[in-house]
Amino acid sequence: MIKEENTRLVYTTENGKMCPSCGRPVKECTCRKTAKRMPGPSVPNDGVVRIRRETKGRKGKGVTLISGVPLDDAGIRNLGKELKKKCGTGGTVRDGTIEIQGDHRDVLVAELRKQGWVVKRSGG
Repeated sequence: MIKEENTRLVYTTENGKMCPSCGRPVKECTCRKTAKRMPGPSVPNDGVVRIRRETKGRKGKGVTLISGVPLDDAGIRNLGKELKKKCGTGGTVRDGTIEIQGDHRDVLVAELRKQGWVVKRSGG
């Protein structure tokens, strides 16, 4: 005899993959769509600007990431442009995080403190 809690439907030939949460076909799933709309705490908003170095997904090339800047999108883009000029290198702004190519943590910490931000080096 099969217990009822172990009879979760995963796939059917009629509907394809099934959502494990609501039991509906993935194309008609409502629980995942509402979870995507709700903003998650991806960047802590405690007023501290965090600077770290990362090489993940960049074939060993290092970038300096600046997160937690309490500005709107246009303000973050302008700050990123200013910091790229200060470092003399390229970079981008993705999802509210400024990416500067290379390891420029010392220069960026000094520049952001000079502008009045509370800055913290995070990571190794």
